[in-house]
Amino acid sequence: MSKRIDFVKSLKDLSEADLKARIQEDELRLKKLEFAHAISPLENPMSIRGLRKDLARLKTELKQKQQAV
Repeated sequence: MSKRIDFVKSLKDLSEADLKARIQEDELRLKKLEFAHAISPLENPMSIRGLRKDLARLKTELKQKQQAV
């Protein structure tokens, strides 16, 4: 649980450009993981779920920063 809290706190320090870059990077990682999982099962398929949730957190933080301006 503290890992998630640290992740969310670190997002507050990022700028909008950094958040957008991180979102693009994570979306690419997610596509690669899903493709690899379709070909042969991953050792830890829960990593896909975790990455999706992190991506949602990034998008939420970006939206909040955009609305604050």
